[in-house]
Amino acid sequence: MTGTISGVGIEDSGLPGLEADRGLVSRKSTAERVAGVLRKRIAEGFFLPGGRLSEQDIGNALGVSRNTLREAFRLLTHERLLAHELNRGVFVRIPSVEDVVDIYRVRKIIECAAVRGVTAKPASFQRIKEKVEIGDEAARTGNWKDLGTANVWFHQELAALSGSERVNELVGRLTAELRLVFHIMAEPRRFHERYLPRNHEILDRIEAGDGPGAEQLLMKYLEDAEEQLVEAYADRAEAARAAVAAE
Repeated sequence: MTGTISGVGIEDSGLPGLEADRGLVSRKSTAERVAGVLRKRIAEGFFLPGGRLSEQDIGNALGVSRNTLREAFRLLTHERLLAHELNRGVFVRIPSVEDVVDIYRVRKIIECAAVRGVTAKPASFQRIKEKVEIGDEAARTGNWKDLGTANVWFHQELAALSGSERVNELVGRLTAELRLVFHIMAEPRRFHERYLPRNHEILDRIEAGDGPGAEQLLMKYLEDAEEQLVEAYADRAEAARAAVAAE
């Protein structure tokens, strides 16, 4: 299914990338591992909201059975990343405004608590810095999709300061869902670019071991991002749903 909605592409995409991931998934792999590959691809922007997922194409790309793939789809539907429509198939979900608000509610709790506990330059500092530098380079080359991905990675690294594998898993699901929100938004440059200097400010506080200072900056960052998304998102999400229904 291919179409365009107010500048937002709706299409089956990411299949060539999935073929490169085939080595991560053996024929004996579990549906959870398949779901993990697809979740990562969603978080990195390879699948677009409203796009129909072909069982045959994805199954062939990953080299897995239809039953395994259907179970993976079921898991991702439970995570609010996919939606099953009777007699139509499985589609990448289009989040609602309420989803946006709830995602940011959880992010504020998790990410702010993670950076609050920083009392010295963390061992993972170089990884966090690298994500900021990747974002800087994407901005310099005008690659706004990669800038969005770099921002996702940056925030995942902040959450990882908690030292909890469960937190990492939860944040991975949240950021994949949030990436679907970013796809619907117009002018990705206008949204992502303004937060680059703030990434550097947070990075400086973390390097200095100033967890409370980093938390204060991060809370304001997330509040502003939520307000901006909510204000601009509602009409575009509704238009996307209407266009998908008309396909």
